[in-house]
Formats: sequence, C-alpha cells, structure tokens
Amino acid sequence: MSTDAPERRTYSYLGPAGTFTEAALAQVPEARGQIWRPVSNVGQALSDVVSGRSDAAMIAIENSVEGGVSSAQDALATTPNLRIVGEYLVPVRFWLVGHPGATLDDIRAEGVAGIAAHPVAYAQCLTWLGENLPAHEHVVASSNVASAIGMLDGSLPAHAAIVAPGVALHHDVEVLAEDIGDNEQAVTRFVLVTSTVAPAAPTGADKTSLVAELPKDEPGALLELLEQFSTRGINLSLLESRPVGDELGRYRFVIDADGHVFDERMADALMGLRRFSPNVVFLGSYPRADRQVVHYPERYGDEAFVEARDWLRALLAGEPEA
Repeated sequence: MSTDAPERRTYSYLGPAGTFTEAALAQVPEARGQIWRPVSNVGQALSDVVSGRSDAAMIAIENSVEGGVSSAQDALATTPNLRIVGEYLVPVRFWLVGHPGATLDDIRAEGVAGIAAHPVAYAQCLTWLGENLPAHEHVVASSNVASAIGMLDGSLPAHAAIVAPGVALHHDVEVLAEDIGDNEQAVTRFVLVTSTVAPAAPTGADKTSLVAELPKDEPGALLELLEQFSTRGINLSLLESRPVGDELGRYRFVIDADGHVFDERMADALMGLRRFSPNVVFLGSYPRADRQVVHYPERYGDEAFVEARDWLRALLAGEPEA
C-alpha cells in the first residue's frame, strides 16, 4: 500500500502576503494547506495557469467603487483555454499605519505629513484624510503592501501608509486608525481561474461569464447582442465594453449572466450569441459568491424549452397533434 502523500496544488495570487487577493484565496477551502505562489501582476498569474506552473490563479475582476478591472478583463478575453470556477467577495477596508510606537498625533505634528498609498486606495480614503489629516501629501506607492514597506525602509518619503488590514499582520507597523475608507459597503470581486475544464453541475445560484464582440459598428448591433439574453429571460449582472485594440470603434463586451450553461435558456442564448458574434469567449459557469438563487419566469424554465423542442420535432415528423 502506497504511503506517498498527495501532490500539493499551486495557486498563484497577487502578492506579497497581506493583499486583498490573498484574503480572497483564503476563502477557497481546497487551497488551504497548498502552495500559494505570490506574483506581481494579473498577466503573470494567468500565465502560470496556462504554462502549468500553477493549478489555479486568484485575480480581482471587479470593484464596487471603481468598476471592472480592465487588465483582468482584457487578459481573460485574450488568453485561450481558461475557465472561471468560482467567485469570492472581499470587503474593501483600509487602515492607516505608521512606524512602531507612532501615534496619529505624531503624524499630525509632522505638518505636511507624507502618506504612502496606492492611488486607488488613496482615492477611497479622501474624506477621512481631509477630516483627520488635512495637511498631508500623497506619496504614490505601487501597491498597498509597497506603501507599508516603503514607509518602513525609508524608500518612500512617508510618515504613514494606507494599507489593507492583512498587511499589518505581516509587517511590524503601528495601526493608527482602522476602517478609514469613505465607502463602508465597498467590496472587490475575485475569481478563481483554472485551465479549461467542464463546468461543474449547476447549483441554482450560478453565474455565467463570457466575452463577445459585435460583428460590426452599426445601429442596433448592441441591442441585437442584448436580445440574445432578454428574449430568453436572462438577467445580466455585468455589461462592460472594452476596446478590441485593432482599430477605433471595435469593442468587445464583458458579460456576467445569471444562470448556468446547463440551463436550457442559457444554452439557447449562447447558441444565439455564437450565431451573431464573430468571437465569443466562454469563461465559465460557476456558483455565485452570494449564493442567491436565480429566479426567472416559468416560461423560461427548462421544461418550457424541452416542450417547445418536442412540439417542433412532432411537427417535422408529421405526427398528429395530441
């Protein structure tokens, strides 16, 4: 009897330790106890999956304040043989940290204090900063983690840093203030991406992600794309345009549709979309993070589609009407 331990799986994520992406990966039960590989950008994370270096990658895809993450959307649209297998929500919280032993009064006493922060984090904390540190200067950092490291090692001219809460667990910093973000409801949506696999069985609370291009730039083209879903009772929870990049006026649309590809209505919509669009990228059907059951009118249920198909087959076969 073999006593060999099962091979550990590798998960790539935007690192280093302490990022929101790491917090999202921590929500994946099957990733616990496995190898977590920190990378520097979305492209590298997906490249790890394509090359087989990693079994999966966790990437940010959408923020409730900033909207879609364009770099992730473009990478998923143009990198073949990838599938989204799950989504995870992470509340966006920001803390202000300083050197060990520092206080908020110490920072105020600096006069024009340097506050290291990633531009996105800084923009989401302006109200708190204006009320509590009106005399400050934004010191741009490449990431939430880099803002803390740069403050600590002196590579950034900063007296304090805006960070994700996880950063304080991995670095010797003093927490000066918690939850300084302007929007308490802010959340970032992450997706777990693997190489191409068959979709998991539907749960009833599912989402289907895809990318589709318009066949040409003409009146009604977008309406025709949307009708592939509306005429089948499918709600779209995300619709964002991204330039194809080869010429002006050419766009692809990133779409999240409520339902699963195994649902008759969704399968029918995707076939209609395939006939309409010159390029459709199916990114996957997977459980919704909020686990909310997808509701739809009875006429769009699987039974209605099956009955309609059987009715047509009977007509083509010349069978007498029941």
